[in-house]
Amino acid sequence: MKTLLRFEDVALRRGGRLLFEGMSFHLGSGERLQVTGPNGSGKSSLIRLAAGLLRPERGSVDRSPLALADDGLALDREQPLGRALQFWNASPELAMDALGLAHLALVPVRVLSSGQLKRAALARVAASRAPLWLLDEPLNALDVGGAKRLGLLVERHLESGGAVLSASHQRLGGEWRELELKP
Repeated sequence: MKTLLRFEDVALRRGGRLLFEGMSFHLGSGERLQVTGPNGSGKSSLIRLAAGLLRPERGSVDRSPLALADDGLALDREQPLGRALQFWNASPELAMDALGLAHLALVPVRVLSSGQLKRAALARVAASRAPLWLLDEPLNALDVGGAKRLGLLVERHLESGGAVLSASHQRLGGEWRELELKP
């Protein structure tokens, strides 16, 4: 099994506060890990650290090519959804279809609902073809249908050798290893 993400004895400090130390884990192809914990425990910071957007105080983080879905949409709000997603992949149709967005391909991103925007961000991740997906609160704003579609998409990604690290207060479908952060 190929390792796609590795944390070795990682410590992270934010705003003068030590969020965690001695954090070690790895995520291999076909594996998924859900980070849980109360607000302020460092879930989103751990995702940002895994993405390379933060640097550890100590330890090391090694990662494969990745795609991140967090609060940042990373799509041109003035473009039609299909064209905005083409920036990330010349053929985003499969990802749009998997998330129930195909009928919105010509709709400007700026007029999409919150749930549609969340699906669009997840379609961007799926269309990226990155082996490692980092999902920060992926179920926020999704309805039951959207959550099911995301679950199926994650399963397909894992079956194709990808890995997923998710931070969420909500239980995601399937069997996840869990990493609980304490405040």
